[in-house]
Order: sequence, then C-alpha cells, then structure tokens
Amino acid sequence: MTETENAQDTGRRRLLKAALPLAVAAAALDAAPSRAASPGPAAKAPAPRGRDRIDVHCHLIPDFYRQSLAEHHVTEIGGVPVPVWSPALAVDFMNRYGIEAQVVSVSEPGVTYLDSAADRIAMAQRLNTYMSRELVHGSTYRQGRFGGFAVLPLGRQVVAKDVGDAVVEVRRAVRELGLDGVGLFSSYGGTYLGDPVFEPLLRELDDLRAMVFIHPVTPLACPDLGLPPFLYEFTFDTTRALVNMLYKGVYERYSGIRWLAAHAGGTLPYISYRASLLTLTPALAQQLGADRAADSSPHFRGLFYDTALSPAPQAMKSVRELAGTEHILFATDWPFSGPLFPGVGDPAPQLDETFGSGERLAVERGNALAQFPALAARIGARTG
Repeated sequence: MTETENAQDTGRRRLLKAALPLAVAAAALDAAPSRAASPGPAAKAPAPRGRDRIDVHCHLIPDFYRQSLAEHHVTEIGGVPVPVWSPALAVDFMNRYGIEAQVVSVSEPGVTYLDSAADRIAMAQRLNTYMSRELVHGSTYRQGRFGGFAVLPLGRQVVAKDVGDAVVEVRRAVRELGLDGVGLFSSYGGTYLGDPVFEPLLRELDDLRAMVFIHPVTPLACPDLGLPPFLYEFTFDTTRALVNMLYKGVYERYSGIRWLAAHAGGTLPYISYRASLLTLTPALAQQLGADRAADSSPHFRGLFYDTALSPAPQAMKSVRELAGTEHILFATDWPFSGPLFPGVGDPAPQLDETFGSGERLAVERGNALAQFPALAARIGARTG
C-alpha cells in the first residue's frame, strides 16, 4: 500500500470512528417503535412510570481521571472518544429517563495504563474515595442517586504483588468506604480471571460475598476490521472470561461471589450449551487439562446479566431462557451510550418485546435492589 493509500485509509478510519456514535443512534431510533405513532391493535400502551429504574452499568470519568488519561495519550475507549461526564450531567440523565440511581464503575482501561504499581494504587484509591465521598455518600442533591463498584490497582500484566494490592484495596473500598461491589475486567493483558494468580483476590471477594461486575476490554491481538472494538470484541472477551472461569472451577470454589456480566453476558447466553460441552465429556476435558466441572447450566444460570446495549429481544430472550428474569438487571452504559438517548422517557422500549410490565419493573428495579441491599437502604432512607 502506498503512503497516499495509507493516509486515505487512516482518514477513512478516523471518519468512521467520529461518525459511528451518531450512526448508531440513528439506527437505534429507526429500529425503535415511534413514540408518536398510534399503537396498533395488538400493541398496548405502556403504563406511566416514575423515577424508579436502577442502572447497574454506567461509568464515571471525573476530571482528574480524564486528565491523567490524556497525559498518557489515552483519548479513546473501546474505539470511541472518551465522553464528557460530571455528577450534574449524570443526575440530569437519570432525571430524563426515570432512573433513580446509577451504580457507577470505571471502564477500560481502569488504571492499567499506569506503569508504576504505586501510581496504580494511588489512582485506584483516589477513584474509590471519590466514588464514596462525592457520589455514594455525597452531597444532599446526590444522596441516594449513586452506588459504586470499586476499581482495583491491577496492571496490564498481572503479578502476585498487584493481586495483593488489590486485596488490600477491596477491603478498604467495601468495608471502609461502603462501596456496593467490585469491578473487574474480563482480562488483563491476556490473563483471564480463572488464572491461579487471582486466587487470593477471589478468596477475599468470596469472604465478602461481593457483587463483582465484569466489564470487557479490548483483547490482545484482536483482528482489525476497521471498526471500534466495543461493537463485537467487547462481547467476545466477556464470553472468554465467563467460560474460562467455568473450566477453572471458579464458580464452584467461590460460590459466595455474585457475578454480574456486562452487555447481556456477551455471546454466552447464545453459546452456553456449546461452551459447556466439555462438562459432558470429562475424559476429553482431562486430556485438555481442564478442571472437572459439573453441568455448566446451573453455573451460567447463577450469573447475573445486564441489559446494557442489549435490550432487543434477540439478546434478552436468550438471557431469559438461560438465567430467568430474576437474574437480569437494567443498564444503560451511559455516558458511552449517550447518542442512543437523544430525548426523554423510556430508555429501552425494546424490553417490552421480552417482558411484561411486572417483569420489566423487576428487571429495571426490583432485581437490583435485591442484590444491592446497601443501595436499597440508602434509597429507602431518602424516599422515606
């Protein structure tokens, strides 16, 4: 390829990345039922809703973190520009879409972009303290509007010291700062969560009976199709993490951990039977060095799945078939998904194609409150 062709190709890719959020939004609006259209004879107008939704997958990007990312030349996440965020914008978003509270987390790259273990610890501590003091237990106008998943000081290449530092920060974030759970990535530099290096951290999370949110990252050496990795690679890496933990016996050994899988579990619900085939052939599993595992269905059914970027029936009906309505939690992935929400009202009308009104209320509120009792208590105290 000539230099001119290279430059043209680079320009096309930049243009695609810049235009993609608007294109995604336009496609979503075209696909969504028109709110102005009269309901057909088989349609039923949704019951009016107040501000009652609980959003379990959304992100925070405070100014000090954004500045640190920029200083290290991180300007894109998942292949799209880092979006604007502030507590005021988050509250405005919630008010426009009937969301009572968001459980916030830190998206890719977390603190993995920092080379020094000391720098990773400092940034993780700063982010977790910010979540606790400014959002979860923050000022009056924010009280009851936020929960938080702790970020841990893990690097691109996970070593035992990093895991030890993560254990210390888990204790501080959950026990002292009162955060609602812990955020982990699907992989760290190609090391997945079933790797033995994570055992001390998994033991601590099990002791805490923690809710652990698994968010995907762009995997190492993925093929470049000229599209942002969040479109498909994120879903594949989530699936790798969940299958890896099955065959490494994580679900069996650490049954106290509650796992929340982002984006409807990636592709896992659709391939859960196929991904479990080695559990039906223990001799082959042993040959391949996989740990003995029981039938995978109970393990995969026991996971929790969010609706972020996945409210359409193609995804939700698969998740519902695998795990049941009670294991599905509402999520928006805001602010990264901001272009998908141009107005006000129902943020996920496609959920009506899978769930009845009572089931939607469970998915959008009741299931989350059951899994986040401290958040439920804060909301109860605020609303009286």
